[in-house]
Amino acid sequence: MPLFTGTQEQYYLNQQTINIDSTIVSNSYYVLNFDPLPTDENQFQVFVNNEEISNTAYTYTATGSNAGRLTFGTAPTLNDIHVVRQLINDESLGNYQYITLQDAVNNFIFSYVGTDKIIPKVKRADVLFHAQRCIQELSYDTLRSEKSHEIEVPTTLKMKLPHDYVNYIKLCYVDNDGVERILYPARKTNNPKGILQNDDFDYLFDGGDGSLLESSDSTEWTRYQANSGTPGNDLDKRYDINDFDTAEGKRYGLSPENAQVNGIYYIDQYRGNIHFSSTMSQKTVVLYYISDGVATEEDKLVHKFAEEALYKWIAHGILATRANVQEYLVARFKKERFAAVRQAKLRLSNLKSEELTQIMRNKSKVIKH
Repeated sequence: MPLFTGTQEQYYLNQQTINIDSTIVSNSYYVLNFDPLPTDENQFQVFVNNEEISNTAYTYTATGSNAGRLTFGTAPTLNDIHVVRQLINDESLGNYQYITLQDAVNNFIFSYVGTDKIIPKVKRADVLFHAQRCIQELSYDTLRSEKSHEIEVPTTLKMKLPHDYVNYIKLCYVDNDGVERILYPARKTNNPKGILQNDDFDYLFDGGDGSLLESSDSTEWTRYQANSGTPGNDLDKRYDINDFDTAEGKRYGLSPENAQVNGIYYIDQYRGNIHFSSTMSQKTVVLYYISDGVATEEDKLVHKFAEEALYKWIAHGILATRANVQEYLVARFKKERFAAVRQAKLRLSNLKSEELTQIMRNKSKVIKH
């Protein structure tokens, strides 16, 4: 969503505008000139004599020829001071906990590079390379690099992988109560490359470049997709319908991951799609996945808990790839890098003693604190 770049407040006194490029068309409505214009009443507040008034006292027109018009049910009174304050929708809220990649590179060059410093001279491109490599590696198991996508599964039962997808954390669907139900991967089926053949079962090749012709989906997955995920009768060994069936021993040896009816999926890494079982059609699913942290400029942020780890990583990377650098210096920064990454991981784990205590109270144990 865009940041508000225009005036954040407009003042009106005696039905006239104060220091604002706007006009009062009549004494019953104002024309706002915020940039961009609010799209509804929830994006601004109206005060009369320093007291906020309810949005039932006025109406706002967001589109059309009268866009930006604020109409009052009762005409403003003489000498009343009206203030229209735009609520700032700033996506930078919460970003103080991060440092940008550009600032981190500048800080490193200022602190580590120069005469009588660890690194006498280095190109900015080298620093930037090692900084990005650090972000990528830390994103996998240290930084908070979890992302999520929510979509409605189409009738084709396919979901495209995000462009910055590296690996998945979990996949679940959202039930009618807004509760996430975890989905499990299909382990006994696959979507291999389907080689096209003629009536004599010979392979078909492209007439232009001579490459093998492939089908979009394999026969294996097409058949499984059409029949999986539907609860069957008591002889069905893939899913449990009732929990007491397992208790009676009717499902002896059943794999617990298959003792559910939430649905299954398969990730086709080659084609970049997620395939769902037939029961998932038109359901809302949420994919939690890991990114490498450098896909977009907005991603290139490092939490301040890991800032020191970033500097140590860059220093070690530069020293380890240079000739005529004393080995003890490389070993020193390797140890410092390891210690800084470990400290960042502990800090970012965000363990709270009160929360752990509350959870452990459910374990039939007396917790002293």
